[in-house]
Amino acid sequence: MSLDLPPFRPRFPWWGADLQTLANYLRPPQRDLAPHTSERLTIDLRDGTGDRLICTLDRPAAPKRDTPLTILIHGLTGSQESFYIYSMARRLLDGGQRVLRINLRGAGPSRATCRGQYYAGRSRDFRALLTNLPADLTHAGLRAVGYSLGGAMLLKYLGEEGEAASLQAAATVCAPIDLSATCRRMLQARNVVYHRHLLRMMKIEATAEGAAISTAERAAILGSRSVWDYDEVFIAPRHGFAGAEDYYERCKPVAFMGAIRVPTLVLAALDDPWIPGGLYSGYDWAGNQALVPALPAHGGHVGFHGAGSRHPWSDQTVMRFFERG
Repeated sequence: MSLDLPPFRPRFPWWGADLQTLANYLRPPQRDLAPHTSERLTIDLRDGTGDRLICTLDRPAAPKRDTPLTILIHGLTGSQESFYIYSMARRLLDGGQRVLRINLRGAGPSRATCRGQYYAGRSRDFRALLTNLPADLTHAGLRAVGYSLGGAMLLKYLGEEGEAASLQAAATVCAPIDLSATCRRMLQARNVVYHRHLLRMMKIEATAEGAAISTAERAAILGSRSVWDYDEVFIAPRHGFAGAEDYYERCKPVAFMGAIRVPTLVLAALDDPWIPGGLYSGYDWAGNQALVPALPAHGGHVGFHGAGSRHPWSDQTVMRFFERG
């Protein structure tokens, strides 16, 4: 599929991968969807845990008939309140389309209603979400956009389901398609500030009120010295993996992408400071016509602050992909 997009060019002053990555934190955009309206939606996962996902359903002020509901999935330590989620929601709503901003198990507002914790391989949660959505939201079809870890989970789901996936189209933005390689990149000295911030937020999230963790698990989480340690001592044993590397190997999206049959945009910047660009440039995209790669040389991690528009280039690309599907 040809998206016929102008090439991505960084917008002043966001030169380089790190400024692209940090732009929303250095100059926060507004979290405002007016005049569109929003309402809380609770989805019971019905998996025997009692966990319920807290989501927000956004309705456009001027709706278009028979348009699919688009589900937005945040990344690691993110939530429905993440800047990139608001940005994509605004574009969709302005186009007359409904949006569902979800909070994964144990993330954001879902922390108080979930005893468990999300991780990159927990695609069954997304499957349960789709199964338990109200019929009036699904009658016109479903699409999904996953960011970073949320994108990894989405790709895994799509590969597991193949032609049976309950989506008309999907898109991922800066998904870590190889979890082990991404973890190694995060542990590099050039990423020490990112790594410290993420690890601190992961610890806060996993031990916040609502989480059902043992005394030993709490100590293991708080004692983790790296993201790899956190996965090794908490995520892996809690979810049946032999260790962090076993978790990474069994859940890496690249192992599932060949089986994807839903039209899926895979958007990533080759200068992403968190994810090695070679993972994307080295993949055999011609081997699966359902996958549509968009791989600009620049853009950082979920950045894409481009010249000529205040809207991220990634939002424009996803919208064009959905329109042409």
